[in-house]
Amino acid sequence: MAANEQGEKRSLDDSAGDEEPVLSLLDVLEEDDALQDEACAVLGGSDAEKCSYPEGYVKRQALYACNTCTPNKEEPAGICLACTYKCHEGHDLFELYTKRNFRCDCGNGKFKQMECKLFPEKEKCNAANKYNTNFFGLYCTCKRPYPDPEDEVPDEMIQCVVCEDWFHGRHLGAVPPEDADYQEMVCQVCMNRCSFLWTYAAQLAVPTVTKITPAEVEQEDLKVDDCPEQNVKVENGLNIKAEDIKEEDMADQHNGPSTSTKSEEKCTNGELSHPVKTESKPVATCKLEENKIHQGYRTDTAVYWLGNWRSKLCTCDTCMKMYAELEVVFLLEESDTVLAYESKGKNEASEGRDPLMTALSNMNRVQQVELICEYNDLKTELRDYLKTFAEEGKVVQTEDIQRFFEQQQSRKRRRMDGMQYYCS
Repeated sequence: MAANEQGEKRSLDDSAGDEEPVLSLLDVLEEDDALQDEACAVLGGSDAEKCSYPEGYVKRQALYACNTCTPNKEEPAGICLACTYKCHEGHDLFELYTKRNFRCDCGNGKFKQMECKLFPEKEKCNAANKYNTNFFGLYCTCKRPYPDPEDEVPDEMIQCVVCEDWFHGRHLGAVPPEDADYQEMVCQVCMNRCSFLWTYAAQLAVPTVTKITPAEVEQEDLKVDDCPEQNVKVENGLNIKAEDIKEEDMADQHNGPSTSTKSEEKCTNGELSHPVKTESKPVATCKLEENKIHQGYRTDTAVYWLGNWRSKLCTCDTCMKMYAELEVVFLLEESDTVLAYESKGKNEASEGRDPLMTALSNMNRVQQVELICEYNDLKTELRDYLKTFAEEGKVVQTEDIQRFFEQQQSRKRRRMDGMQYYCS
């Protein structure tokens, strides 16, 4: 008998290995919770019920493009989350993730005869909107769809924080850091357009391995840091020792404008003028100029930036004017980052967190099992209760659901009243 039981146990164990792994209710809830967090990170900052058009050019929101209404070779257009549900249900949509400073196009002049069901009073065009090939389902420098049915190479897509296009990691010129210890990426085209970023890259970006040509190596030898034992002056590519510098060269270094507060004597027509006191004025420092001494080599690659790199950018008047001309003032705003947007969505979602999941997270293992058993019993009884309505062709009313839970409460009270307690 024991042998048979052991044989049966082994056969059951063997057959169990061929079956799919069993998930507990807790596992399902945790997985669902993770998916909910991911969805809220992208959609949490967007309203699923109201068109975002009345809000103007929203700082950041989830956007979509409708391939049914605005296909390729026509004018690009973007629609908000709510319009995908109410106005474009069943259409072929491209998910664009998030875009900055965009106003919903749904139903405007780009959609011919179609009218937005949520907010039809739209202008014909949103002049400040910016578009790229993403609105036609094409991404990266290769201008391919994602996922690409013809591309068998597994690769992640990374969004450029400036142009907001998406790129294959292998098409960025620099391999993405394996530990993903970076917050944002700027593609090579945007790095060259915003060339001032190369000045900051040496200090604020993740180091990347680049090839150095022989000419660059020779120039590298001229750096003062490579000669710590002596001061060297570099002139026309030649190394000159400090003791070889002429006295008049040393004097020239002091002929610049003075900021001294001491009295100075000036000679005019052979006569000494009265001493004149000069007061030093605070000079606004430019972080961009200060960082130029650390500037590395420019490479035709994307750059991966460390966390909080935006806060290190200069905000002097000259740099602010430059940002405005390049239309990248948003780089100074931490709230512009996708990370800030996702955090906002997660925080809003956590306020309405599933109470069952919250309760489970605060219980020990025994309590979790007991609650799950109660939940499974309740689910079975509710299914059987609703099944009777389906068999009789009746519509379930609110009163029917209330009656079911009243019966559950009554059974629970009778069960508790019938319990006996013993003291040892």
